[in-house]
Amino acid sequence: MLNVPSQSFPAPRSQQRVAAGGRSKVPLKQGRSLMDWIRLTKSGKDLTGLKGRLIEVTEEELKKHNKKDDCWICIRGFVYNVSPYMEYHPGGEDELMRAAGLDGTELFDQVHRWVNYESMLKECLVGRMAVKPAVLKDYREEEKKVLNGMLPKSQVTDTLAKEGPSYPSYDWFQTDSLVTIAIYTKQKNINLDSIIVDHQDDSFRAETIIKDCLYLIHIGLSHEVQEDFSVRVIESVGKIEIVLKKKENTSWNFLGHPLENHHSLIPRKDAGLYYRKCQLISKEDVTHDTRLFCLMLPPSTHLQVPIGQHVYLKLPITGTEIVKPYTPVSGSLFSEFKEPVLPNNKYIYFLIKIYPTGLFTPELDRLQIGDFVSVSSPEGTFKISEFKELEDLFLLAAGTGFTPMVKILNYALTDIPTLRKVKLMFFNKTEDDIIWRSQLEKLAIKDKRLDVEFVLSAPTSEWNGKQGHISPALLSEFLKRNLDKSKVLVCICGPAPFTEQGIRLLHDLNFSKNEIHSFTA
Repeated sequence: MLNVPSQSFPAPRSQQRVAAGGRSKVPLKQGRSLMDWIRLTKSGKDLTGLKGRLIEVTEEELKKHNKKDDCWICIRGFVYNVSPYMEYHPGGEDELMRAAGLDGTELFDQVHRWVNYESMLKECLVGRMAVKPAVLKDYREEEKKVLNGMLPKSQVTDTLAKEGPSYPSYDWFQTDSLVTIAIYTKQKNINLDSIIVDHQDDSFRAETIIKDCLYLIHIGLSHEVQEDFSVRVIESVGKIEIVLKKKENTSWNFLGHPLENHHSLIPRKDAGLYYRKCQLISKEDVTHDTRLFCLMLPPSTHLQVPIGQHVYLKLPITGTEIVKPYTPVSGSLFSEFKEPVLPNNKYIYFLIKIYPTGLFTPELDRLQIGDFVSVSSPEGTFKISEFKELEDLFLLAAGTGFTPMVKILNYALTDIPTLRKVKLMFFNKTEDDIIWRSQLEKLAIKDKRLDVEFVLSAPTSEWNGKQGHISPALLSEFLKRNLDKSKVLVCICGPAPFTEQGIRLLHDLNFSKNEIHSFTA
């Protein structure tokens, strides 16, 4: 039997994407919008040419379908007939043809890995690539050989010998009421941001971020556990302990049985996105078109989004699931602004601009308190080590491109001892569009290391501040180092034209590639 991917659909024309290296868009013909494509996929028309059959596709067969009117592409082992989608693709036909008759996984990941192609192309699914089935190791037999709930050391060594000494491992042990799963990352830069835990019913899933890879433990537990649990990290040795509470005080003979991709170390770029349902707790106006959303994680989830990284929100719209990326923020720039104060580890905040004619944000805005939104695990390339020994930090933001800067500001002003100066240049259309203006002004008064400059492109006659768009004149004056040789970082985020122009100007001003980081909004 062929496993048809589960239904999930992105907004491929998302405004919220990484600008540097992002894809180009082409003008689409009338009647070729995202909604038009959704209507076509639901029309019952045969988009594969196979009359509903799913087949196994050999490499030789795939190569034959390499023309615009007969174009098959393989993505992660699934083959799609993308010919009907050609005219709907925002990146244009030529971009799709680069992968015609080939495995397009790598190209897809380079351009828009987050896009949930499984549902967008669900009606175009031809079948799977013909490959030999992988042989799964029987971890259950190993688990049955535990000694007092602990895997013998010799067995751990034998099990992982082929993977090398740096490969992560795990053990488990128990008391009458608790089960502790210990993960040995063999890295020393592990913290609570590095581990993501989800468990529901008897399914337990723990993702550990180790450099650019993801180590996954995925187990069907042998007994039931309670929802709440605790996570502890011993940074000095790179050990993570996840403590589960048994529902019944009975002795477990084995931890459980392996589920998909259990005990695997996968490059993050190749790992699929995992979602959990989060509840909308509050929603408040920040500007005339921007809201602050607060979502609560499930009790059975541990997730802390690292600074500078983003997640994906997923909602069902017109019978299809739409996905868009957003960067979480703090509840405010000042802890005293939060009433009531909510614990950071269970709540995620988002500043989101509502586009009245958009597909996703109006639906998000219509959600009622208590409704649910699916939230993915985090993604992003920014590393906190970029702040090490930093002296000058420059932030360039346009509109909701301010969102990555929120946590960066909070961290920089409290956790970088070498920091001399932080400067934010915030571009907007009008004064009414400025997010958290009063908070920024108060923060600049409170901390003299912070300078904030607002730049408006369509101000009223009463505006006395700076005007215009990002330009050499504005940046050359703004981007002055505290000392000639001070360590500097420039962070930039906004709509694609803003970010692309900004990066070009920064290079013209002799900032190196290592001194610039661009974000998805």
